[in-house]
Amino acid sequence: MFVDYTEISEDAKVWIYPSNRKFYPAEIPEIEQKIKTFVENWKKEDENFKVSYQFLYNRFIVLIADDENATITNTDIDASVSFILELQETYKVELLDKMNVCFKQGEFVQYKELKDFKKLVKNRAVTAKTIIFDNLITNNHDFKNFWEIPIEESWYNRFL
Repeated sequence: MFVDYTEISEDAKVWIYPSNRKFYPAEIPEIEQKIKTFVENWKKEDENFKVSYQFLYNRFIVLIADDENATITNTDIDASVSFILELQETYKVELLDKMNVCFKQGEFVQYKELKDFKKLVKNRAVTAKTIIFDNLITNNHDFKNFWEIPIEESWYNRFL
């Protein structure tokens, strides 16, 4: 059942899908409607399943599923991945590559391959204070508290 994000527990599962490009303004209403339709129908038959989403920076699709009173099966996860694959195909973006790096440069979000990110660190184009997005986070508590943090406080600090 689709619920407002504020109603999702801290322990809820989180999947973060970063786009390799910012979605165009003309695409956003349609994408948001597709995401909402998907989450409204994802495990619709299970009244105990609470799900929500966030669409952030016109680049990140975040699915949040509260499995406190419902079980999330591999079939359910497969359904969400199939949905993300459809979005990739429709909008010609990459959403499933979690090893690429997303970080802020001023007010802009950058998306770089890991090897290019390492070069930026080496050339001091990013610093320990640069805000990075940890897209490997798996629960709502960590998403709220540790998704956007300085590189020095993240697992990416090994590249500093």
